[in-house]
Amino acid sequence: DLGQAGFVSGHAYAKGLRTVKTCVGSDWCRFGTQDSTGFGVRIEKFMWGSWTPAKVKMAVSGCPRNCAEATCKDVGVICVDSGFEIHFAGAAGLDIKGTEVLGLVKTEDEALEHIVALTQMYREQGRYLERIYKWAKRIGIAEIKRQIMDDGEKRKAYFDRFVFSQKFAQVDPWSERVSGKDKHEFRPMASVGFAQAAE
Repeated sequence: DLGQAGFVSGHAYAKGLRTVKTCVGSDWCRFGTQDSTGFGVRIEKFMWGSWTPAKVKMAVSGCPRNCAEATCKDVGVICVDSGFEIHFAGAAGLDIKGTEVLGLVKTEDEALEHIVALTQMYREQGRYLERIYKWAKRIGIAEIKRQIMDDGEKRKAYFDRFVFSQKFAQVDPWSERVSGKDKHEFRPMASVGFAQAAE
């Protein structure tokens, strides 16, 4: 059973975080500079269940060769020798757009904080069905960089609000249904008898 194995529903259809795409990273590739797979798993486990104005696609590439296609995602990370280059506001659907560079950070913890803060800023300011690249165009790339890269207090506040919200968000609707929470919705209809018509 997928639920018992820890798999969560929602990654394929939610207005929220989709499955984080990664390359094989430094564990399996001679070009990998960081453990991109491990970082992608960490992001996904930390952020799953967080509802957003529209779907959010993320990717982590282990080197500048960018096998995970991080530069066309809503949020992307390119691992480099000196740390993690964070990108955002890409698109690869009806609209095609390369990402903007948010900035370079040295550690995985810093990268996670910046990604989460950026996502929370988008959650608070984005309009329903407005993807990150459209929101970024409306708000301004420079303003987003100012709040996330330059203002440490504001970034930490966004991060803390996201963490708090996750206390209530990480609920898998399929596991709830299997546990019987909605069992009353599936009761058989009552049998109704009709009186015989008079002749």
